[in-house]
Amino acid sequence: MGFFGGFLFDGQTWTEVDIDDVVAPGGGPWLHVDIHDSDFAAVTYRPAGPGTGVAFLGFTPRVYFENPAASPPTDVHREAAGLAAWWAARRDAVTGADLAAKAAAVLLYLAKDDEDDEPADDSPFVEDKTDRFLTALGLPPFQPPA
Repeated sequence: MGFFGGFLFDGQTWTEVDIDDVVAPGGGPWLHVDIHDSDFAAVTYRPAGPGTGVAFLGFTPRVYFENPAASPPTDVHREAAGLAAWWAARRDAVTGADLAAKAAAVLLYLAKDDEDDEPADDSPFVEDKTDRFLTALGLPPFQPPA
């Protein structure tokens, strides 16, 4: 059995918390990572900017559960732009080039609805991909309990 857990980044630190219990801290940008059985992670972020506010790492629920009703269709370019806007909201003097570069960097980690498009990964655990994704966003990795 893989790892299950949810973690909230409030702009300063990570706290283990279920997404159903997330209350927007101080109205500022926050990001929640919910890992499901070490196979996929749902990344929920606010503000969503041009994205929907939800992206996936590893697999999308549609692919993982082999059920199109498990999650809405995923547009990885839209979510990459949303995550780049989330990243920019935490910084001063971000240029359009900075936004484009950050969107391109996080796009590499986002799961698509077509499992044949999943990039080769050097680890079978989504926790490893999540750490690399968080590094791309300039965030510290969370530390799941052992």
